[in-house]
Amino acid sequence: MEKNYYQILGVSKDASQDEIKKSFRKLAHQYHPDKASGNEVKFKEINEAYQVLKDTDKRKKYDQFGSTFEQMGGWGNANWEDVMQGFRQGFQQGGFDFGGGQSGGFSSFSFDLGDIFSEFFGGGAGRRTKSSRSSRGRDFEAVLDIDFNEAVFGGEKVIKLEKFDKCSHCQGSRAEPGTSIVQCKKCGGAGQITENRQTILGIMRSQSICPQCHGEGKLPKQNCRVCKGDGMERGVKKIKVKIPAGISDGETIRLQNQGEISEDLQNYGDLYVHARVRNHYKFKRQGDDIYSNEPISFTQAALGDKIRVDTIDGKVDLKVPAGTASGTVFKLKKKGVPHLRFYGRGDHYVKVKIVVPEHLSRKACKLLVELKEEGL
Repeated sequence: MEKNYYQILGVSKDASQDEIKKSFRKLAHQYHPDKASGNEVKFKEINEAYQVLKDTDKRKKYDQFGSTFEQMGGWGNANWEDVMQGFRQGFQQGGFDFGGGQSGGFSSFSFDLGDIFSEFFGGGAGRRTKSSRSSRGRDFEAVLDIDFNEAVFGGEKVIKLEKFDKCSHCQGSRAEPGTSIVQCKKCGGAGQITENRQTILGIMRSQSICPQCHGEGKLPKQNCRVCKGDGMERGVKKIKVKIPAGISDGETIRLQNQGEISEDLQNYGDLYVHARVRNHYKFKRQGDDIYSNEPISFTQAALGDKIRVDTIDGKVDLKVPAGTASGTVFKLKKKGVPHLRFYGRGDHYVKVKIVVPEHLSRKACKLLVELKEEGL
C-alpha cells in the first residue's frame, strides 16, 4: 500500500523543513518505544517518513514517484520485465537459476540489496549510516536596521535569534547530568538494523538506521529531563554583530557558526545578516560619495563668502568664490564614506542653491532697484 509520508507526519505537502522537523520531534517523543504511550511500529513509520522528507533530493523523488521511489534507484521508467530478464541472465551465468532450470526452482542464496543496486545501477537503494547523517546545521538569515552614520563608521549591535542549539542542561550529551551513556541493545552498538526478506530474487538483506539510537549506537541511561534525550532545545540567543565601516544598504555580513546546530550536534550553520540602512535627513549616498545641498544668499553668491556646511565628520568651512551660480557643486575631498574593501574614503559633494527672500524691507528693495538700474 502506498504510504503518505506527509500524512504520517501530519504536515501539508508544501510544509517547510522547519515544520517537518518540528512535527517529527513531537511525534518521535510521543511514540518512542521507551515511553508508556510508545509504539515501535508507528515510531519506525514516522522515522521512515522523516528520513525522506527532510532530504531535498529524496523528497523531490517521493513527490514524483511515491514511497517506492528508492526501489527504482537509477532505473527511471525502465520496464520491470526487462530488468528481471537481465537479472535472470546474469545469475544463470553465475550458476543460479530462477525457475525452469536444472534446479527446478529458486536457488537459496543471500546478498546485500544495496551492493546489488550499486553494482548494476550506480547507487539505487543506498545506505544511511551514522557517517552520512547531517554534519552541518541549518543557515539562518536576518535583517538588521542600522543608521546612516553606523553604516559609514561601523559599530556593533546585538540581535536576537530563535534557533535550535545544544541543550543548556545536558550540553548536548542527551543524558541527565550525572548519568552514563550505554550501548544500544537493539543494534548492539552498530547504529544499523539488518533485515532479511524473501523475494523473487532470493533472500535480500537490507539495512536501516536503528530506530532506538538513530544511528548513534549508544543511548543515555537516563534521558535529559529538559530535552528528553534529544540533545538540543529551541531558544532565543543574543548574537553580537560587528558592522564594518562603509557597508552599503542590502549588503550581507556572514557570521560563521552562528546558525543552527546540526542533527548530530557536531557543527553549526552560518548566519547571514542583511544590512538595511536608514535614510539620512540631509545626506544622500552614491557608492562611497556623499551629496548634500546648502542654501546661500544672492549677495554671498555675487560677492563670495565662507560658509559652514554639514559633513559626516561635523561642520567644515567652504569657500564660495564671487560670482558663484546657483547649482554649482563643490567637492570636499575624502569627506565621504570609508571604502569597505580598501584604504581611503570617498568624497563629499556640496551643491549650493541661491535662495531668494520672500519678504524684503524698503531699504533692501531700494538697493535692489538701484542694482537693477546698474544692469545687475
